[in-house]
Amino acid sequence: MKKLAFLALASALAFAAHVQQDQWRAATDSELKSIIPARAQVEKERIETEFRTASGITDGKGHYVAGVVLITAGYSAEGKYSHFFLTQTPIRLDGLTLAPGNYVFGWKRASDDALDVRFYEAETGKYLGTVKAERASHIGRIQSFLIQPPSEKPLILIGRFGIPYKITG
Repeated sequence: MKKLAFLALASALAFAAHVQQDQWRAATDSELKSIIPARAQVEKERIETEFRTASGITDGKGHYVAGVVLITAGYSAEGKYSHFFLTQTPIRLDGLTLAPGNYVFGWKRASDDALDVRFYEAETGKYLGTVKAERASHIGRIQSFLIQPPSEKPLILIGRFGIPYKITG
């Protein structure tokens, strides 16, 4: 009897986690405009963002995971950071866990099929870790930056390279 109760509870939790992942959807332009800053605070500078590259997802309950390309020409961040990234829920990116907050990242080619993507706290520039973005196949139209909802294939795409992610909160 205890085993049946345990199995029922485990099944319910697995289903609830699956349903939670499916609730996330692509954010609309108006939703993205409400959370993506025109100038992102990056260390001691406020760097312009390129809104046309903005992408994000929402659970429809006020939580977002979103990002945008930074216009770093002329700033000290040039060459170190390329994107502003925010999350309002805990997220795991291929081995790196990010708490809700604002981040920046930059990337460097690791091989023909992979990028090394380095994440930092946006306000302090504190290095947090590096994740691999691997060449993604069958991604459709290539965009400079795209966050796919978890109900599709949960990837954060930088061009044709993808970082797998999981919403953990």
